Amino acid sequence: MGWGRVEAMDHWRGKWALITGASAGIGQALAEQLAEAGAHLILTARRSERLEVLAEKLTRQYGVRIKIFPADLTRPAAPDDVFAFTEKQRLEVDLLVLNAGFGTYGPFSTSDRTRQLAMVQVNVAAVVALTHLYLPGMIDRRHGEVLIVSSTAAFQGLPYFATYAATKAFDLLFAEALAEEVRGYGLRVCALCPGRTVTEFQKVAGGPRRHKQQAKSAAEVARVGLQALAHGRSYTISGVVNYLHTHAQRFVPRRLVTGMAAKNLRPPA
Repeated sequence: MGWGRVEAMDHWRGKWALITGASAGIGQALAEQLAEAGAHLILTARRSERLEVLAEKLTRQYGVRIKIFPADLTRPAAPDDVFAFTEKQRLEVDLLVLNAGFGTYGPFSTSDRTRQLAMVQVNVAAVVALTHLYLPGMIDRRHGEVLIVSSTAAFQGLPYFATYAATKAFDLLFAEALAEEVRGYGLRVCALCPGRTVTEFQKVAGGPRRHKQQAKSAAEVARVGLQALAHGRSYTISGVVNYLHTHAQRFVPRRLVTGMAAKNLRPPA
């Protein structure tokens, strides 16, 4: 099924979309494409300066309404703060985009425990909290959508990215389960599973740069996610190569897949 400009405009025009991690990468690309589609935006991320620049740009370019709310989702109270902001502003969130997340690279046993737990807080706990806050209203209204940004790392254990891969597996399974729970209410939930993407992820996480697969642009990945969500899919993998590689793993013993990943990702001696 094609993804036409008119279809996108009709689907999101005039609705409010809340995007976490909106200041860069896939989150910024999603904000840009939703603004082009006529959606009003609530943008949240840690870096308020970037949010302000993005909001000014999109307002000028597309004439949509934009609210910004800087928030650090490593704080357990942050999801409640975000929800309180939208309630105070009387903003009816029709699309919840849970994009904020990060990873760290290296042996788990020698990693920074505080950093590991912060990753779980952002990638998992904040996803659960925000979904739990906004989903009841969507159910009451009998319309609404949730897009959760997962990763192709969700499909296998990933040595030296152990916690990150586990959090993304949670996001994928959470989205798939919720998609079935709320389908009868007319709601849609989808997990977007990107492979290697041109974002700040590598800079933040660290890790080897030996992967030869060409990275996708954040705009390409965002487009795939919005297309899948609009078509009612419970998950999508960006890129044909990523799709084939991910599903081919199902025919290989899991230990072998994890072992190959360990070999490719093992830090230099």
